[in-house]
Amino acid sequence: MSEHSKDQHKPRVAVVFGGRSGEHAISCVTAANVLQVIDRDKYDVVPVGISTTGHWVLENGDPERLAITDGRLPEVDITAAPVLFGTNRELIVSEPGSVPSTLGEVDVVFPLLHGPFGEDGTLQGLLEMSDMRYVGAGVLASAVGMDKHYMKVVFQAAGLEVTPFVVIRDRDWRRDPETCRKAVDALGYPVFVKPSRGGSSLGVSKVNDLDELDDAVEAARLHDPKVIVEASANDPREIEVGVLGGLDDTDPIASVCGEVVVSGGGHDFYDFETKYLPEGEEYTALSVPADLPEDVTAEIRAKALTAFDAIEAEGLARVDFFYDADGKIIINEINTMPGFTPTSMFPRLWSASGKDYPTVVDHLLTLATSRPTGLR
Repeated sequence: MSEHSKDQHKPRVAVVFGGRSGEHAISCVTAANVLQVIDRDKYDVVPVGISTTGHWVLENGDPERLAITDGRLPEVDITAAPVLFGTNRELIVSEPGSVPSTLGEVDVVFPLLHGPFGEDGTLQGLLEMSDMRYVGAGVLASAVGMDKHYMKVVFQAAGLEVTPFVVIRDRDWRRDPETCRKAVDALGYPVFVKPSRGGSSLGVSKVNDLDELDDAVEAARLHDPKVIVEASANDPREIEVGVLGGLDDTDPIASVCGEVVVSGGGHDFYDFETKYLPEGEEYTALSVPADLPEDVTAEIRAKALTAFDAIEAEGLARVDFFYDADGKIIINEINTMPGFTPTSMFPRLWSASGKDYPTVVDHLLTLATSRPTGLR
């Protein structure tokens, strides 16, 4: 049997990355790492990039080109051949002036997009309409997990404690900013001002008094016209937990807890630079497992599973908590497609829980290929 014939019997995985959001570069870095560890003896892998303008192309998936090097953020190669999904789940290469050719049927899509227009249910809806299997959360969970406002509403309904918050919609800020300021003032300072539908800490500011608020709101509005302002927890420790869907219809499982500690360099919270840029490692410590009492660890892990089920997540998630000076466990957010970069917490959590990076990727693909399409 030829190598080509063998490949036809492997499940074909389309690794999709990039996208239109401000997290385009981080998606590329995530893809670089996933592409390196997928078992090519088990899967036929096709890298598909989405440019910042929304064009889908057949990428070469070179991990070195998709990495952050010398401060340069990677992006999808817009000059690559355009691709689209045709009927029967086929991936079609369609270069201008040439006859379209098919790469064959795609068995599962691994969508590694972060932020709006990819992680928020939009891509998931497209894949559902196309009857495509894919890794991760469905439409509803992706949408709720992306919008910090509705995420908190769902968490509160599930009995999880959240920090007090104020939502500033576009029309609120344009028509009556003074009422918005008064609502935020009632929270007490400091507060955190965030794009409601964003990630990677882009557009996030810590605000210490009313004089700083307007600039912070405008910075967040560069990423999302809907802004959320959150009260600060009392001297909190930031604790994170990974969740994976269970195989063979078993319950989801939670990883060990990890802790993020940021200090120095003018960084007083876990911002974009400390998360992803090499210089940020100097000011960031990721402690895995976190040094917590056993009963606190058990409670946080249980609450992570509650959060996962509350939004009806599937596949994977990273759930972030505050453990404050009063001993309260406060949920911060859930991320339905956490970063897989070398410095990301999610793979570290699972490595410390006995599942290395390739094992986690294979687990997710196994879940996706065994999951039925359509309503479930």
